[in-house]
Amino acid sequence: MPEGPSIVILRELIEELNLENSVIRLVEGNTKIDKERLTDQKVIAFKSWGKHFLVCFEDFTLRIHFMLFGSYLINERKKTPPRLSLVFDDAELNFYACSVAVLDQSANEIYDWTGDIMSDSWNAAKALKKLKGAPKMLACDALLDQNIFAGSGNIIKNEVLFRIMVHPLSIIGELPEAKLKEMVKETRNYSFDFLHWKKEFTLKKHWLAHTKKMCPRCLIPFHKEYLGKSKRRSYYCENCQKRYD
Repeated sequence: MPEGPSIVILRELIEELNLENSVIRLVEGNTKIDKERLTDQKVIAFKSWGKHFLVCFEDFTLRIHFMLFGSYLINERKKTPPRLSLVFDDAELNFYACSVAVLDQSANEIYDWTGDIMSDSWNAAKALKKLKGAPKMLACDALLDQNIFAGSGNIIKNEVLFRIMVHPLSIIGELPEAKLKEMVKETRNYSFDFLHWKKEFTLKKHWLAHTKKMCPRCLIPFHKEYLGKSKRRSYYCENCQKRYD
């Protein structure tokens, strides 16, 4: 599942096409949304929020979520039919295996940009307050909670918990204040490291925990388990990642 930094890369690629204020000439694809509603409409902006890619119109918003296996192509197509294809005068955007929805409000009315880990409007104090408001939540669930860390996914979860030396089964209410602040700070920090490495095509080379078999600090085997409400893969060291419970 693409995480927030990957959606920012998509947004930036499309922004380079200068399609803002351009009209969609043709809408195709096997999506069940009303494609006629998008045809001949002027795009006001392209935005991202967490794992959502947004095509913004004057009074409604097109939301694309790539789920687990979604992908996109710009100015080219796969052999398989797209879920949604947006054709402009000078460009074509094709989206595959994704969730597509039309929201009957502007993006600014729907989304809280202060909750997006990649946003210029990100508010660390709000994230800290939300964490404190969920004292029984597990650390591995907190870092996947889009209401707290919009854009954080399983890679970010595993890498941040390793960075801050917290066991994924730690209970949020048992973490010291300093450790909660560190979690908020490093989620933001790692997300921009992720963005930088992803653009360099070196992201996997920098993973310290995610998919790894050995702890680089302790030189002992990592544990791999499917933890939390979502049962996502967690890679962690029982020795250096403290369990607060």
